Amino acid sequence: MSQQLLMIEDDNRLAGMVSEYLGQSGFSVAHAENGLGGLARLQDAAAGSTPPDLVILDLMLPDIDGLEVCRRIRALPGAVAQIPVLMLTAKGDPMDRIIGLELGADDYLPKPFEPRELLARIRAVLRRRVDGGTTNGKVLRFGSLEIDRDARTVSVGSQPCDLTSYQFDLLVALAERAGRVLTRDQIMEAVRGRELDAFDRSIDVHMGRIRAAIEVDAKNPKRILTVRGVGYVFARQQD
Repeated sequence: MSQQLLMIEDDNRLAGMVSEYLGQSGFSVAHAENGLGGLARLQDAAAGSTPPDLVILDLMLPDIDGLEVCRRIRALPGAVAQIPVLMLTAKGDPMDRIIGLELGADDYLPKPFEPRELLARIRAVLRRRVDGGTTNGKVLRFGSLEIDRDARTVSVGSQPCDLTSYQFDLLVALAERAGRVLTRDQIMEAVRGRELDAFDRSIDVHMGRIRAAIEVDAKNPKRILTVRGVGYVFARQQD
């Protein structure tokens, strides 16, 4: 069965080209030409219809912008809120990318883009999701922090933590290597995403979101520590 994608994009010509290209690689692409239309489809999925496996979301939409759409997706009930989101952003505008990641986007791709790169990004995001779901089902415990790799849930003191699919994979990659200092490139490789671009600080944005979810004080972290000039280390001993 082909994987289902939802593309929220107001450029009908681009959406048609992308749908045709991805269709040749076995994907089925539904198209919504504005943000509210895309959200309506996802709300239907939350109510019981089949949800897409991934959302391709344009930043610039005619009714509400992609950042607001992403925020509303993450606020939807149930599993629909965890659907991976790949955001299409304007080239050379890092602030939009940073805000998008902070709101829960799993990856971004600047326009104009090569269809082959879009396909590679989609496969990488979906692969992370599948691989994470089939990992050894043991629950990782670090003090009051519990990471259930089968259920793909995180809790601190029985209180659930809200993470995107990509952020969950980043946390697991760190937790499985507790006590080891990892560079940003090693972290990206561990979650099987794209290679880290020069000056790309998206990892730092995601780490900030993860810390906000699992740390008692995100400004004074005890679980994920920064090693200046190198990367991050997940502490073995916690609370």
